[in-house]
Order: sequence, then C-alpha cells, then structure tokens
Amino acid sequence: MFFKKRKIRNNKDKQAVTENSQDIGQLFAKAKKSSDFKQFPLTDESGHLIISYYNTLVDQQQLQLKILLIFRETPFKLDRLEKIDDIKKIIAIEDIVITDNRNEAESKLLKGYAILQMKENDQRVALILLSNDKAGLREQNNVENEFSVVGPQIGFLENIDVNIHLLRQQINTTDLITKEVNIGSTSNTRVIIAHIDGITSEQHVNTMTQRLQDIDFDVIFDTSQLHQFIEDNSLTPFPLLLPTERVDRAVQALINGQVAVLSSGSPYVITGPSTIIDYFISPEDYFLPWILGSFFRLIRICSVLFSIFGTSIYIAVITYHYEMIPNDLFGSLSVSRYNVPFPPVLEVIFLEFTIELLREAGVRLPTKVGQTLGIVGGIVIGQASVEAALTSNVLLIIVALSALASFTTPIYKMSNIIRFLRFPLILFASIWGGLGIVIGIAFLITHLTRLESLGTPYTVPFYPFRPEDLTDSLIRSSYSKTSKRPNYLRPKSILRYHPDNHKKKKSDFDE
Repeated sequence: MFFKKRKIRNNKDKQAVTENSQDIGQLFAKAKKSSDFKQFPLTDESGHLIISYYNTLVDQQQLQLKILLIFRETPFKLDRLEKIDDIKKIIAIEDIVITDNRNEAESKLLKGYAILQMKENDQRVALILLSNDKAGLREQNNVENEFSVVGPQIGFLENIDVNIHLLRQQINTTDLITKEVNIGSTSNTRVIIAHIDGITSEQHVNTMTQRLQDIDFDVIFDTSQLHQFIEDNSLTPFPLLLPTERVDRAVQALINGQVAVLSSGSPYVITGPSTIIDYFISPEDYFLPWILGSFFRLIRICSVLFSIFGTSIYIAVITYHYEMIPNDLFGSLSVSRYNVPFPPVLEVIFLEFTIELLREAGVRLPTKVGQTLGIVGGIVIGQASVEAALTSNVLLIIVALSALASFTTPIYKMSNIIRFLRFPLILFASIWGGLGIVIGIAFLITHLTRLESLGTPYTVPFYPFRPEDLTDSLIRSSYSKTSKRPNYLRPKSILRYHPDNHKKKKSDFDE
C-alpha cells in the first residue's frame, strides 16, 4: 500500500515538472492584467532584450543604474550577447538566475526580480534581483487606530506604490490583479482596484470599477471621500464599505473574495462588500485559539449593545417602569437622585454631552496631553457633578461604562455610529419609555435590513439567513470549520483550504 501511494506521488511529481515548463508567455499574459506590471524592450524596437517586472516590487534606483543605464544610455552591441547566459558578464548583480522553469520565474517575479528575455518567445530567461527591501519599513507604518496585542502591526502609508508592495508581500501570486483609474478633474488622483483573479466575483469588481469611473469631482484627498461616492446608500450613517489601515485585514478581505480600493495620499484601504458583523471582528480573533477569539468577540458585541441601550434603558426604568427595580436597589437609587433637580433625560444628556466633549478634545490635542485631559477631566467633572447634585452616582457609572464599551469596536467609523445611536434612543425612551426603545429598535432593524453593500445585503448571514456562513460571525469557529469562503460574497472558488489533508498525510505515514 505504501509503495502504491509512493508511485502515485512520483507520477504527480512528473506531471508537476511538465507543468513547470509551460510557456512563460502565459505568465506574462496573466501578469499584464495588473496595472503595476511593466514590460518593454531595452535596446531596439525589434524586440531584443525584453524586460518584465512589477513596478511596485522592484527598486527603481537599481533598475535605472544597473539595467537601463547599461542598455539604453551607453553604447551597447548585441553581439556581446550570444545567449541569455552571457547576461551575467554584463550586469554587475550577484543574484542572477538563468532558468526555463515557469514556476520559478513566477515565484522570483513576485519577490522583486526582473525577467530578461533575448526574444519575445524565448523560454530561457534571466531573473535579476531588483527587490525594494526598504518599502514598508515597520518604523514608518505602525498601526495606530486598529491596534491589536497579538499579530502583525504593519499598516498602510500614503504612498500607493508602497501599499501595493505590502499587499504583494502577503499575497504572493500573479492572481492578485490591480487596475488603475484616475479620479478628480483637478487632482487626477491615482486609485487602484485590487482583487484576486479566480476568487473574487466579477460582478463585484465591475460594480466597484463602474462606480469609481462615474465619479465627477474636482479633488480627491482620501479614500473616505471615495467611500461616500461609491456606497450604495448615502442616506445612512452606517459605513457600507469597510475602511482599514491594517495590511493583514485587507489581505484577509482579498482572500475571502472582496474588492479593495487604494487611493494615492491615503493610508486607508476600503474593502467590500461588507456586512454589519465585519465591523466587530478584530484581526486578533484569528491569532488566538478559537475559543478565546470567540469569547472576546462575544464580549465585544455585548459591549456594543450595552453602549447603545444602557442609558436609554436607565431613563425608561427610572421615568416609567420603576416597578421593575428590585427592592434592594430601589433605596440606593432613590438616595442618589434625592437632591437632583433635573429629570433623568436631562441628566443623561448632560453627562453624554460632557463625555463627547472630553473625547473630542482628547482627539484634537497631542497624544500625551489628550490622555491626561481625558483621565483628569473625567474624574474632576464627574465628581464635581455628583457633589453639585447635577447628576446621580448610578447614572455616572452607567454613562462611563457606556463610553468605555463603545471603545471596544475595532473600526473607528462604526464606533462613531454607536455614539450617535444613543441619542435618538434616549429621546424615544424619554417620551414613550420601554415602548420607545422597542420602536427605536424596530426602526434600526428595518433600516439595517434595507441596506446593501455592492448589492450584498448588509445584515447577511442573519437576514437573509445563511446558516453555512454563521461559523465566522458571532463566534469564530475552529479552522476546520471555516475552510469555505462566505457564500454571500459569491466567490469563484469556495474552498480556502482542505482541512482534512493533514489527517490523510498522517494516515499515509502510518501505513
């Protein structure tokens, strides 16, 4: 049995060798779909010495000094090159590989090598190392707003070429396709649409491309502007495309079958289609054991619910439904509000406004000063408000916990929505009590179910209900349960990996 399987594997190895020697022209045909792939002749128009490379992966200075300067700006005779192997005598670069293996050429091309051919149809090529090792240094692009304790801390920069370089470092395949469009009648801003060929739905790519091309605006400064132009519904406060500064989150989105948009001058990438649950998922969930990752995700979701409904429930109970308060708690609540001259709704609005004021002031000030202001201001104002009988102790605790709970949201734009939603619910609770909260929830759910992101329902997999996509929603299941990409993204390839392969290999070894 063991020798039979070994024979099968040998046959597969031979087949792989045959596939490796396929026409390199097919490699170039796939690579040309990306806007950052360059190919041109070095010497004359007859096609002698053709160079091919990814513009975002090679060092332009090395390319200019060690390649273009030799073949274009100084006298050069093609007689010195009888075969491609002679290139090592001309170019002063140590790492030059001569090969006719397509797989090796593809692998080197994606690592910052340039491919040099004598003629257009030559299969034997020279691979010249020109990689840009300085692109995306950690000290230049640390993550600031989406920080996580576990996992990489590399974020995007304002340089769009460096951002594409960072993506290609993680997605090492020519299937990563980049398409460039220029937007802005005055700024002529470079915008890149990235997706993985063979995974991402063509409909999503075409929809994103068409919406970007239809933009008629003078100056584009940031992807946040693009976000507002291309989202499905502009009459909603909810973000319908997910912005991120993290490279690993953008890579995860591309691998799942989403489309990414990069803009020159912006350190943020927007991905779509996105769903409501995507905004409460942290990349850290996937770097921890699935039990811990699920536990922290549930805490995050419960914190968001408490942040939205905590103060409104307090108003409804104190104003209309005080019979719901346990007897043991009723006394302490009565004492805390005994000297407060205002109704609960004015107490809540005063404290909520104070919290928002401190938060905005802390954001606008330098980091160290902002942190000091938030801590000292919160303690001083809170204590002074209680002593002055402007608010109660219990409400101060609830408002403080609601503010802390809103910080658990990984995406800044969604945390802003959570802060905003508290105020209409406070108003409804002050007018109709518990019924007002129910009305507010009904309006919120109805609005969410009507939203779409690139034509995909915003509340999927909960509505429309997709039980097969629940494995990575409220909880993060183990990797053996999440081998499939989400069905609602309509990917061309549903499987990300085969979770049972390691079991088969182990059984083969035992035999």
